[in-house]
Amino acid sequence: MKKKSKLPRDPLSVQLRRGDLMAAQCPSREILKHMTSRWGVLVLIALQGRTHRFGELRRIIGGVSERMLAQTLQWLENDGLVNRVALNVVPPHVEYSLTPLGQEAAEKVAALADWIETRLPSILASQRDGA
Repeated sequence: MKKKSKLPRDPLSVQLRRGDLMAAQCPSREILKHMTSRWGVLVLIALQGRTHRFGELRRIIGGVSERMLAQTLQWLENDGLVNRVALNVVPPHVEYSLTPLGQEAAEKVAALADWIETRLPSILASQRDGA
């Protein structure tokens, strides 16, 4: 008698359970978009090791609109990267911090941001040479 394989018949379903950014339907792509958007990266970096109120984050992250900051924080909260705590005080305010998962993500994007900043002269020179 032939033994049944325990592997799923559709190898794509295995990839999607783990995450496969190269697959068009992979939910990882949406999370990648949230984390690596201009504002997502900056929020994660700003929250590294600190809790901030909304207004503080807005001052730290130059150029972000209130709407974009609120949307980015909501995405990152839904993805389990940011913790939102509404304090019952007068006047009411909300504090944002990183979850342990968010701290891991912040370390990764901070390393990329640091690389960009240290290599900026070379990148700018390449852009000038290519123009």
